[in-house]
Amino acid sequence: MKDKLFYYKGAIHIHTKFSDGTGNIDEISKAAKNAGLDWIVITDHNSLEVEEGIFNGVCVIKGEEISPEKSDHYIAFGIKNLILPDNDPQKYIDEVRQQGGFGFAAHPDESNSRKNIAKPIKWTDKSIVPDGVEIWNWFSDWADNYDETNIFKIVYGYLFRHNLIKGPHLETLKWWDNLNKNSTKIIPAVAGVDAHALKIFKYLVPVTIFPYKMSFKTLTNIITLNEKLPEGFENQKRVILNSLREGNNLIINRHVKDEIPVIKIKEKTIFIKLSQTSNIKILRYGEYVYDGTSKDLEFKIPESGKYRIEIYLKGKPWIYSNPIMVI
Repeated sequence: MKDKLFYYKGAIHIHTKFSDGTGNIDEISKAAKNAGLDWIVITDHNSLEVEEGIFNGVCVIKGEEISPEKSDHYIAFGIKNLILPDNDPQKYIDEVRQQGGFGFAAHPDESNSRKNIAKPIKWTDKSIVPDGVEIWNWFSDWADNYDETNIFKIVYGYLFRHNLIKGPHLETLKWWDNLNKNSTKIIPAVAGVDAHALKIFKYLVPVTIFPYKMSFKTLTNIITLNEKLPEGFENQKRVILNSLREGNNLIINRHVKDEIPVIKIKEKTIFIKLSQTSNIKILRYGEYVYDGTSKDLEFKIPESGKYRIEIYLKGKPWIYSNPIMVI
């Protein structure tokens, strides 16, 4: 493993004017640049109309959120032609693969106990195996915990929105762990911001709910490369998508702390280096093999399998790794 590594921050699951978002590609890419991102993936509902390329110094890749009306949304990457939703998710998963693409089950376990008008959209049949799982969706997490039963709770939900963020659903993590336990390859995970920048026009001045820049400073997918991202859009797109397909991304809640940790494996030892003492959990197929408090950890791997890491700072969910295969 080379000592010099290169890190590139990106956001996934973004909507534009071509579906139920409000921004165009110039506005969204500027917001991404101002939020310190290197790349983003646009996933409009049932649309591939948005333009992709390098805009304002940001690599903008387009995908599609294949969106049946009530359930089983799938964010598809690396496809060339629009894929229409179907009552059977296996059909559009197969079509994504036939186009050479891959995808992630979107917000698979949204809560049935919401105290607001946003209806949950879930992944209904977990015997259907996607290529990957969106284990954490910022907007879904907020909506699951947003209470609009009175004006005080509504105001709190918007002004102190980050206090409503609780982390991935345990059901989602359990499903993801089981998928990896039953597969010889890595079933990767991503985090999605589900950014819309919705506008409300009923006041004297239009109000934007969760602007793109704000969303881009929450859940970030960081890809790690041994070499710098190459020049040119097509080359950058290829490297970024391959990294996501292989699970070469780390999920970080930048609102908790905007830091890129050192996490690497060498000679069957996991090395973790943080700037602050945190609660570090290491799991093998969903079972804890380490749960302790540290900022510098060397963990000797006891047996072969797939291991993943969760890190909490001051009780708040901060970092989630993809599975690390140990032979």
